Formats: sequence, C-alpha cells, structure tokens
Amino acid sequence: MKILHTSDWHVGKVLKGRSRAEEHKSVLAGVIDIARAEQPDLVIVAGDLYDTAAPTPEATRLVTRALTALRRTGADVVAIGGNHDNGAALDALRPWAEAAGITLRGSVRENPDEHVIDGTTAGGERWRLAALPFLSQRYAVRAVEMYELTAAEANQTYADHLRRVLGRLTESFTEPDRVHLVTAHLTVTGAAAGGGERDAHTVLGYAVPATVFPATAHYVALGHLHRAQRIDGPCPVRYCGSPLAVDFGEQENVPSVTIVEVTADTAARVREVPVTAAAALRTVRGTLAQLAELEQPDAWLRVYVREQPRAGLREEVQELLPRALEIRIDPELVPAPGSGARIAQRSGRSPRELFGDYLSSRGHADDGVQELFDELLEEVDH
Repeated sequence: MKILHTSDWHVGKVLKGRSRAEEHKSVLAGVIDIARAEQPDLVIVAGDLYDTAAPTPEATRLVTRALTALRRTGADVVAIGGNHDNGAALDALRPWAEAAGITLRGSVRENPDEHVIDGTTAGGERWRLAALPFLSQRYAVRAVEMYELTAAEANQTYADHLRRVLGRLTESFTEPDRVHLVTAHLTVTGAAAGGGERDAHTVLGYAVPATVFPATAHYVALGHLHRAQRIDGPCPVRYCGSPLAVDFGEQENVPSVTIVEVTADTAARVREVPVTAAAALRTVRGTLAQLAELEQPDAWLRVYVREQPRAGLREEVQELLPRALEIRIDPELVPAPGSGARIAQRSGRSPRELFGDYLSSRGHADDGVQELFDELLEEVDH
C-alpha cells in the first residue's frame, strides 16, 4: 500500500501580523496535486490542521475542502487533532466527515476501539491504524482511567501514560497479513524541533521515548515537530514536517510531505516530496546601505539592521524592503548588560537624566527619542 503522510498545516496562521491565507490555499492545492499524482491508498493528516483553537470560518472552509479533495483522489483519509486544534470542535465535524468518507478524530474518546481504524486497499492489502490525537498532561491521566489501565498514580510521567494508552490501542497488532500503522501528535525524545512549535508542548515534560511505539508497527506517522526527520525506534518512526515554514525559526526546513510504500511482509520505503508553493522565509542583515543593494527577494524577511537605533529607522527599512515582517537591531550591536555603561544613580537625578542614561547604556542614544520623552513628561507633569 501507499501512504501520503502530512501534518502541521496550521491553517489560519498569521506571521507578524501578515495573513498567510493565500499561501495556505496554494500549499494545500500542492498537497492535493501530489496526492493526485501519487495515488496513495491512505492519506494521514497527523494533527495541527489549524493554527488556533478558534479558527475563522474561512480557515474551516479551507481545511474541510482540502480534506474533501484528498478523499476525492480515491484515498482513505484519516486526520487527528493536534495541540493547536480544538479537539471537541473537530469531533463536532465528525458527522460531516463520515458523510464525506473521512475519518476524523479530534480528541480521545471513551471507547478506545474508536481510535483503531481498519481498511483494505483497492489491491487487497489490509491495514489497521491506531490514531491518537494530542493529549495534554491532564487528559493523558483521564485517558488511562477511561481505558481502565489501572489507577493513574500521581508519580507516573506523561510518557508512562502515553505508553499505556498506545499499548491499549495497538494490542491487536498481531496479524501477520495486515499492515499495522500508528499516527500521533507528540514530541519524541531526541527529535529536532522545527523552530516554530509551541514551546509548552515540546519541552521535556511532554517528550516521550520512541519505545512507546510497538515493534509490530510497520510505520508511525507523527505530527507536531515541523522538521521532516526519521526517528530511531523499534519500528519506522517519522515526522513529515510542515508543508510550509510557519515562522522564521523554520527558514532552513524543506517543506514537504512523506510518501510511504509498505506491505505486510516488507519494510516501509520512505521518500519526501517537496511542497514549494509558500513564500520562503529569510533572514538578512546589514547597514541601510547594504540593505539597499539587496535584490528584492520573493520571500518574507526578518531584517537585522546594523545601525544604531533611532526614531524612524524601522520606516526606512520598510521602505527599502517592503516584504520585511520583522525588523530588529542586529543583536551583535546591542551592548551586553554592564559592558562599560555607566549605571544611573536614582538619587538626586531627574527623570530626563535617568532616561538619557538608560538610552546610552542600551546603545540607543538619539535626540529624537529624548525629545519625545521630554514632551510626554511635560504632558504628565501638567
């Protein structure tokens, strides 16, 4: 059977105030084109369909249309909720999804059998997929209790709970003539973050070892980390990455989807197919004169300016580089705390003098900024 593995769409993403809706339309159209060309038997969307738990109607329309188009390629489609998604809201779409022939699992249900999905390809290959949406710390405990896996002791870790839940969902992975699959939205210890993930859900308390997955699985399709990568484990474990870079920390990533070919008695063969529809994210740095010499790139820019801070500098950079979304003073020009800067003594000094000392200590001395402060101070005093 052939599988198309994608995740972390983050539809509705706003980057530094800039909507990326048109890029998302192009990116998902690209994913659909890949599905039409590859003709997979199964499409797995491993969470974070949306960037926010309260998506706009436009974002919902785009996601549902994309899932429908993927289903119309002839593939079975299974999508799970991620940490950015509202699991209950996704579950509310299940009647629509089922009518469209799409399997949607937004949150963990009381009956674990609802998370074990069976299918057969047109060529007769049988498959079974254990689908685990994102689980917070609190809901991991509840899932253990729901599945009656003995009491969830307070001193057990998140990884302990996930191991037991996944063990319950994959306990039937024993048939020799069936392809056994897992999809989940989580962080595996030792994996490389893509750069734009939500830190609270990738730190060590949420990381689990790859050994939580059973050796009987033919392939584990993960979402959550935005960089495509293989993870060492007892079975083939992989993040497919995001099909577009969602933040500047991801500018070195290669957006893609993963194609997997596997049978019940052969190892999974994996390859990446790039998705190039979104604008690239780039970081540039230099003086105003150097920035003026840059060719206008077809990319969203983060600009590190090698100039001393002054009023109006941002506007000058924006005029030179209209696609600059983030403009900062180059960190190399910002003096380290206490690096020769005179520490202002509060006693007997005016607010104007203290503010002037602060500007000097931060390398921000600028007459225009000082004058603005004087005007504000005069208004407050009067």
